[in-house]
Amino acid sequence: MNGGDALLRLCALHAFYGKSHILHGVDLDVGAGEIVSLLGRNGSGRTTVARAIMGLVDGRGSIRFRGEELLGRRTFEIALRGIGYVPESRDVFPTLSVEQNLGLGVKPGPAPAGGWRAEDVYRLFPQLAARRQVPAGVLSGGEQQMLALGRTLLGNPALMVIDEPTEGLAPLLVAQVADFLAALRQRGVAVLLIEQKLVIAPELSDRLYVMGHGRVVFGGTPAELAVADGVRGAWLAV
Repeated sequence: MNGGDALLRLCALHAFYGKSHILHGVDLDVGAGEIVSLLGRNGSGRTTVARAIMGLVDGRGSIRFRGEELLGRRTFEIALRGIGYVPESRDVFPTLSVEQNLGLGVKPGPAPAGGWRAEDVYRLFPQLAARRQVPAGVLSGGEQQMLALGRTLLGNPALMVIDEPTEGLAPLLVAQVADFLAALRQRGVAVLLIEQKLVIAPELSDRLYVMGHGRVVFGGTPAELAVADGVRGAWLAV
């Protein structure tokens, strides 16, 4: 993609945990309405990319969103600019009900015209509709994942960064997550999808990146990755 057309563009991104140098010059971009996947084994740096985008780790280089530099900004400032983040840990509030958790995702001020509402989330995830008043802490892992996705969506982001949404889920729930991502595409929400395994990424993604040792080792379409036996064998095979 032409960098000028990118909604999100990372250029020569380095990231650190203290003195540990984790990312080594990562370049990637996500266009408006695209689903782009970031793949790689555990320890490859995928989650650190997400955390760097959200201002949760120290970084240098460039992270531009809608043409604006994000490096150096605080996490809440980044979120207010239109990026939603769903971490692998889900981070639901266990003592609050499903309905209350969803309410926390709504930004202050008037809702945008045509924006996402709680009823949209309940339609995408009927299990949550049936458990509106149930504390989030008693939900199954799959239901908590749905709740985390729905809560982030109610902030009406232009881009969602989603870390391992299918990890540990039964096939039926994986299919629901895939349907959720397809619904985002239909409404023009861009997604940076982080996965370790090739579960839903090949079918949903417009483009994919593969990471290894803190670097991007492949970038291309799902069809190109399908025939890149060396890349899959060296960087994705478990």
